[in-house]
Amino acid sequence: MRNLTNEQLEVITKTVLEVHKQEIEKQEKQKRDRRHRNVKLLLQNYRSFVAHTADIKLDIDHLNQKLELDELETDEFAIQSIKKSKERTLAMVRFINKMLQVYKLMCEQSKNPEDIRKYETINLLYISGEKKTYEQLAECHHVHVRTVNRDVKEAVEALSVLIFGVDGIRLIG
Repeated sequence: MRNLTNEQLEVITKTVLEVHKQEIEKQEKQKRDRRHRNVKLLLQNYRSFVAHTADIKLDIDHLNQKLELDELETDEFAIQSIKKSKERTLAMVRFINKMLQVYKLMCEQSKNPEDIRKYETINLLYISGEKKTYEQLAECHHVHVRTVNRDVKEAVEALSVLIFGVDGIRLIG
């Protein structure tokens, strides 16, 4: 077996460290991308979640009554799963609503018309009852569709920080 020189060991060490650093950066980018994708999915499905939770209190009360009546039935697990899913959806909608309120307040306090436009874009695209397309938003705000895309991207980044907290801050950039 041949012995390696100090220079060769140094080159090997630097190469291994560089490959390791690149792998960590790749994993962090994937986490960031996943968080942004998740926030965008939450926004895209927001109206469905809200519709799903409209009568959720009644649904949960009904499921609780069914559980009391069928205490020993085999359907208990399925009913518990449905109940937990409905409760998680309701909690998620409430949390998203709070984060959207915080984001709106941040945009209004910045007094930057672009920030206010970003909130309005997200609101009209995903939140309000008045759903608009990218083209309609561009016309409404007198900007190009690419500007609407950029506004959505930047708003999703800001909401990622609000929704994911410290992890959202650490992974941006």
